[in-house]
Amino acid sequence: MKKLLLISLLFLSVNCVAQTTAQPFLFNVNTLTGDKPYWNLQYSGSYGERATGQFGYDGLGQQFGLKSYLGNRFTLYATAAVGFANGGGVSSAQQAEVLRDFIGGKKAEGFRLGAGLGASRDWSNVKSAISRIALSFDQQKWRAAGNLRFEKAFDSSRDKLDFISSLGFQYRLAPALFLGFEAVGQDLEGFWDKEEAEGGAKLMVGPSINLKPQNSRLSFSIAGGPVFYATRSNIIPSEAIRELGASANGYSLRALINFELYK
Repeated sequence: MKKLLLISLLFLSVNCVAQTTAQPFLFNVNTLTGDKPYWNLQYSGSYGERATGQFGYDGLGQQFGLKSYLGNRFTLYATAAVGFANGGGVSSAQQAEVLRDFIGGKKAEGFRLGAGLGASRDWSNVKSAISRIALSFDQQKWRAAGNLRFEKAFDSSRDKLDFISSLGFQYRLAPALFLGFEAVGQDLEGFWDKEEAEGGAKLMVGPSINLKPQNSRLSFSIAGGPVFYATRSNIIPSEAIRELGASANGYSLRALINFELYK
């Protein structure tokens, strides 16, 4: 087993080179830079048990995405998701955001801090205004990213404002292979609001892997882990777009393929 692992790492070292990735994390959105002004097409699939939501559908979830560098440190990020529930039925959800780096953003390496605005339509056809603060730090040996997202749903049954945070870290094991973790804190207003509309605050921590072969337009990511409630409310969870969602403690696993359409 040790010999097989050593051979695999050696193969990656010989056949892959150090390259940046448009979307290395699955639960953190990073901004793009002028170093890599790609148009990126993304496809991701997810599976979850007792974990509903855009990235943790209770059953099989499918998501298609577009990510692009628009120039002047602007990044476009848009997704359309389709869910096939374990109990039957098909649902869809969409969202789009434009983010701009205010610190950094001219080179792929180094610290970047950006913010942006967007809109979404969730699984139950409720529209929302969203904003996101995104930070990232990229080096040759490691990278980290974090997001703080705010959401205002235009529906009287929803929370006045929702808070979602996430954090990711990856370390380079081989020129094209990164390994690390991602953590998500969702509906954090549940810590002070007993009537939180999505059922309470939820957390997830799990491993994260990213691979980008040499001279390839494709890159691959996978992440997931256990989903559990940190707080509980007596409200039946809504169908808002969420990285996590759950009617009980469960788990979520998600994989993504990114294709660089234009270089």
